[in-house]
Amino acid sequence: MVASPDDRCEVTVLGDVKDIKEKKVVLLTVSSYVFRVMTMVYFTLNKDTKAHFAAINRSEVEAMSDSDFLDVICECGNIFCGALNRELSNHFPHLGMSTPNVLDRECVDYLTELDAGYTQHFKISINDNFTMHASLCVCDFADIDFTVDMTQTEENNGELELF
Repeated sequence: MVASPDDRCEVTVLGDVKDIKEKKVVLLTVSSYVFRVMTMVYFTLNKDTKAHFAAINRSEVEAMSDSDFLDVICECGNIFCGALNRELSNHFPHLGMSTPNVLDRECVDYLTELDAGYTQHFKISINDNFTMHASLCVCDFADIDFTVDMTQTEENNGELELF
């Protein structure tokens, strides 16, 4: 969700989804036989959002249509969800990942209908001048138990490797 490796990203936990005011949400799912994880990235296509995602896309705001912005936002959600999918695949075989779905924000108010085992909402602040929100919802159909390796590894992104 950052445009540059020098950007600062701070994630804080929110107590309630009602604190989230964005108008749209990108919904992505990672599913297996025993659970479904839904990731939601909230946004409103305003001046600040367009500037942030144009920077991620390394484009000028004026050169991008609303459809282009949706593509970049969905791709950022895809990258996040893909990383989650890769990590979970270390513990759970047979995972599937959805394509991004753009929904109205009000749809999130019905998450409680899914009887999820875990739901958490987050505030994401980038460089103290851009804020967005995300949610994670886990619907468990069986016991889920695994350990997480919390050591941080450096990843190279966007580099081509020639053979």
